Amino acid sequence: MTQDDPLLTVENLHTSFHTDDGTVNAVDGVDFTVRRGETVCLVGESGSGKTVACESITQLFKRPPGEITAGSIVFDGIELTNCSERELTDIRGARISHVFQNPQNALNPVYTIGWQLLEAIELHQDVSRAAARAEAVELLDRVGISEASDRLEAYPHELSGGMKQRVMIAMALACQPDLLIADEPTTALDVTIQAQILRLLKDLQAEYGIGILFVTHDLGVVAEIADRVVVLYAGKVMERGTVYDVFETPCHPYTRALLDCLPGRGSLGGIPGSLPDPMAPPAGCRFHDRCPDAVPDCSTGDQPAFESVVGEDHEVSCLHYRTAAEPTVLESGVEPRRPSERTDGGDTHD
Repeated sequence: MTQDDPLLTVENLHTSFHTDDGTVNAVDGVDFTVRRGETVCLVGESGSGKTVACESITQLFKRPPGEITAGSIVFDGIELTNCSERELTDIRGARISHVFQNPQNALNPVYTIGWQLLEAIELHQDVSRAAARAEAVELLDRVGISEASDRLEAYPHELSGGMKQRVMIAMALACQPDLLIADEPTTALDVTIQAQILRLLKDLQAEYGIGILFVTHDLGVVAEIADRVVVLYAGKVMERGTVYDVFETPCHPYTRALLDCLPGRGSLGGIPGSLPDPMAPPAGCRFHDRCPDAVPDCSTGDQPAFESVVGEDHEVSCLHYRTAAEPTVLESGVEPRRPSERTDGGDTHD
């Protein structure tokens, strides 16, 4: 594996949950990559499949009812879907770490911060108790917790929400992982603490060179930290590309709808309608029944194949970008035009 190869490659991932009411197709053919030292953001509404896609990487979901039914997850040359539970346990924490949305639920309330942090260190490192304690103090200090040595004796309820999230980040970094998966880690925090946590993640990434897979529905956060963006809807990828290309030239109507929900963009009521039933997904484009640009062909066949658009590695799954018969590019408020008529820099959708 060379330095330029992706650290993580997810291809055609299908993850389902078998329930008494039927099979929930939570992730239905998702592809993305994460390289060393870069941040990839998975974005989309709640229920789009972001969290399940991340949990599928190290199979954190309960099995059964959860099951990866198809696809490939290759991490640093290792096919994770073929790994045993013991092999996955060795990878979790040591090489792939998770930071979750609610640190209050992730931390055990009956054990001290120090006990939980030392456990994370000793689980994956052959070190003495004294060495583990010294490393724990250093980690807490590194993530910005003052009087780190004293904090080891504190219980989770004695810390603020921002401090608890810093402890979770310290635990995730205990073994200097290659990949950090952060599932909406700032959602429960106020904006000031959120900014501090995002800055901390960027600083730690620069220091350790880790890849970050960041899950969020907040496009303001995406603009702050992402290198590349993957837009998910109803278990499918709608669009992917660099953060600049996706924000400056959003191509899928769903991406444009998400951006229109940003403050100052005018869409105070959100996106009309709701996500389709994951037990019975519709034919054609998953977004067609909520899409203002939908035509009859959007509701037939399979999800449209990806088409390359303006920008580096910028792709969209929308039939209006097909290179066959009528290649058109839909833009809000203007007449459709052919891709060849676009400017070199693309057009901004306001």
